[in-house]
Amino acid sequence: MTDAGRREARNTAWLELYQIVVRVGWIFKTETIIMPAVLDAVVDSGLLRGLLPVLNRGGQSLPPLLAAGGIGRLPVKKWALVRTSLAMAACFGALALAWKPLQAARPDLLAVLFLVVYALFSATNGVNQLVLAALQGKLISPGHRGRALVVGVAVGSVAAILAAAAFLGRWLEEADGFPRIFAATAVFFALAAAVPPWLDEPADDAPRPVGGPTRAWSTAAARGWGAEHMALLRRDRALARLTVVAACFAAVLILFPHYQAFARDRLGTPIGSLLTWVLVQNASTGVASLVAGPLSDRRGTRLVLVWLVALSALTPLVVLGLGQLPHPLAAGRFWLVYVPLGLNPISLKIFTHYALELAPHPGEHARYVSIVGVALALPFLLSPLVGLAVDRIGFGGVFVGGFLAIAAGAAVAAGLPEPRHRSPGPPGLDGERGSAADLPEGETG
Repeated sequence: MTDAGRREARNTAWLELYQIVVRVGWIFKTETIIMPAVLDAVVDSGLLRGLLPVLNRGGQSLPPLLAAGGIGRLPVKKWALVRTSLAMAACFGALALAWKPLQAARPDLLAVLFLVVYALFSATNGVNQLVLAALQGKLISPGHRGRALVVGVAVGSVAAILAAAAFLGRWLEEADGFPRIFAATAVFFALAAAVPPWLDEPADDAPRPVGGPTRAWSTAAARGWGAEHMALLRRDRALARLTVVAACFAAVLILFPHYQAFARDRLGTPIGSLLTWVLVQNASTGVASLVAGPLSDRRGTRLVLVWLVALSALTPLVVLGLGQLPHPLAAGRFWLVYVPLGLNPISLKIFTHYALELAPHPGEHARYVSIVGVALALPFLLSPLVGLAVDRIGFGGVFVGGFLAIAAGAAVAAGLPEPRHRSPGPPGLDGERGSAADLPEGETG
């Protein structure tokens, strides 16, 4: 094995370890289950519940878009991953400390605090994911990213399930369980921050942005980053199509807070059911990674993306189907909903991998990934209206509309090109140009 090969193998192992530790922390704050339940424990409102996806995807799209240029110019990116990991830990540490004093005395302030901290966490996590994607694009060649996904997700899922089985179920049943859940999340995110310094990351030739992230963001705004991104979308039609797929797929993420509300309000499921759903979803994610990772390495990311989006459309149909069964029977089988929901984390990673391969060179990795993040986020402006629709007209029509949107995304995805089969060259009008995947392994950064 060459020196470059050994370096890539070491860096892949450290990035896998980082994702494993983060995944263990993530299970204690599962977006589809725990976070909506936390908000409902303070105030049960479809409108406020509908704000969660807005804050989530808004934070994971606009800040990364603004930061993409600065991150792309950082000669060494691993320290940015350390800082964002610690900031994520600080958000949940603050919630753990503030929850108990406010829960009884000022639940209204607690709800506001939770939403504000959740928004800050989402923004920090968005930049964190952008930095992680840039590091993966720089340090792991395209044909090996699927393996990294398998190890990070599958091993992480097993570790997360064991941690949840040991602690999460008991804490969900306790009156003061939420502060412990937040504290556990903070601890694991802080532990993850200790991993990136071990990366063997060579410095890029690109100059470091002057003045830090704030200066980089203001400089990007002054240069009209919006116009630059629109011009890029016009030049690269494959990227433009990918943004349409991402926008349709956003329906999966907009609907997820309402599934546990449907089970609680319509089927009478107890809070203890949350643990079962968390375990099923994480097990599904781990199993799906065993298929999606190797398949993306061997056959390309396009095929995997099409199937993941298509299968994700099943989730609202499963919910509607269970709603037709006798309520006790449906409540006992509601865990089936979280089998296709387990595809969500894999799908988001495959969106990132596809965007990385579309980028013509490593310097464009952050820009391409951030544009897809914005496409995922823009439909979330409708999320509060979806919450109001649930309150006014019920779950059925909303879930049918979500299914149609996701299915449309799968149809558009079927027309995407496979980046590894594109000819090298600058971006053309048809978007058929080379990507980082066309470079020999070891030359992708």
